[in-house]
Amino acid sequence: MAGGKQTPRQKMINLMYLIFIAMLALNMSKEVLAAFGLMNEKLETSNTNMDANNSSFFASLETKASENEEEYGELYEDAQQIKQLSDSYYSYLEGLKKEMTADLEDPTDYVVMDKSDYLDQKFFQGDNLGPEGKKFMEQINNYREGVVNALPAEGFESLKSAVKARFATGGEDGKVEKRDGTRQDWINYHYEGFPLVASLTKMTQLQADIKTTEQEVLKTLLEGELTEAVSLTNFASSLNAPKTAYYSGEKYDGKIIVSKTDKTSTPVKAELTLDGRPLTEGKDYELEAGGIKMLISAGTPGDHTIKGTMTFMQDGEEVPVEVNNTFATISMPNAAVISADKMNVVYRGVANPMTISIPGIPDNKVSASAPGLSRRSGSQYIMNPGTGRSVTITASGTLPDGKGIRTSSEFRIKDIPRPTGTVRGESGGIKMPRKNLEIATVSAMLEDFDFDLNLAVSQFSFKVPGQPTVVVNGNKLNDRAKSVLRRAGRGETVQIFDIQAYITNNKSYKLKKVSNVFVELTN
Repeated sequence: MAGGKQTPRQKMINLMYLIFIAMLALNMSKEVLAAFGLMNEKLETSNTNMDANNSSFFASLETKASENEEEYGELYEDAQQIKQLSDSYYSYLEGLKKEMTADLEDPTDYVVMDKSDYLDQKFFQGDNLGPEGKKFMEQINNYREGVVNALPAEGFESLKSAVKARFATGGEDGKVEKRDGTRQDWINYHYEGFPLVASLTKMTQLQADIKTTEQEVLKTLLEGELTEAVSLTNFASSLNAPKTAYYSGEKYDGKIIVSKTDKTSTPVKAELTLDGRPLTEGKDYELEAGGIKMLISAGTPGDHTIKGTMTFMQDGEEVPVEVNNTFATISMPNAAVISADKMNVVYRGVANPMTISIPGIPDNKVSASAPGLSRRSGSQYIMNPGTGRSVTITASGTLPDGKGIRTSSEFRIKDIPRPTGTVRGESGGIKMPRKNLEIATVSAMLEDFDFDLNLAVSQFSFKVPGQPTVVVNGNKLNDRAKSVLRRAGRGETVQIFDIQAYITNNKSYKLKKVSNVFVELTN
């Protein structure tokens, strides 16, 4: 422009144009440098904020892992591994940035960062990479592969692809295609010959990519854990009803509920009582996935109440859940109930044992009444009927829903059947020697009677043919009866009659007349 066949004036004008263009270029270069500097500051501010957020999240995750290792333990270990990789790489870049600006009086004076000498000399040796350049490439490659390998094998393909793209260092050959179609090594393409402020900003961008990677990893890991936590495979159904026993014809008002049953829902402790009695963990109950497994006995018939609290950990705090449940215990049947119609009989003069209960109602909430009826224990009663030909027993109780029930049953009253007289345990007509009869015992017994009553003889009459009748007090022949017996001949039959018997534990009851005994003498 300033050469050729031009006038001195034209040459001067051309020279002035060149100076003006150079001045414009210089101003534009300073504006570009300042713009890089402002971008670097914004990135650093963003990195500081994101680092604080990630650190807070890591601390919260550590707390959850200590509270619930089953749910968050493995997640925390994966996150910690990636955090260690990120901290190491971030610190390396931060140290490199401080080295780049160490000789500057003002590290924020970006317009003077127009030279590329520092990194050109640090990273490159002629056409090859220097030790520091190789270290720079090793750092980014190790971080990329370390994060990818630390992620679980399945379900994280999208995140792995994002990390590989974010920290890519060229194609398979490690080169980048330029605008003119030629290929250049990735580190040369990005850091050789660039102003210092541009390289500084690129490294700050790498630090931003590290914090973004941390955040995405945590988010993806947590989303996977939450998806697993709410998966229906971790839930089971159960019945929940106001009471545990219902009667035929009664409306069932329970409902089917879904509860979480994986190990993440295991309570950390529990304080329970059964009918006011404290229960012990390991002996009376166990903490398990989804709640508490009870190990108690069903106990005696009746209503039983379990009260207390079970505690879960949530966000570092103990959250109590109230426990207040009732169950009913009824007596287990040990035999079928078989009854003969019109055979409801009780005997006068006998303590008739009876069992009185109402299915579904504990014995302590059942009452029975009748003349002569008394409770022995639980459902066991004794009936001692008095006069009359029948007695009505009424049983009443209260159902779990508060409704009362009352049932009556009539029993016939019968007397103890007629006893049979015996001599030497034999009844009716018997044979025996004279000497045996002299020492034999006169007794009375109840044949084929349901109750084993102890009968005793207080008096009887003894008759030898042709001799006066002898009345004997007691149950053996006295001297007078023996004297009369000696007058009887062989083959004669002596008679024992008017046997007076009584029940040893109920002398007031008058037994029916005892049958006679006939003894044929054999000598």
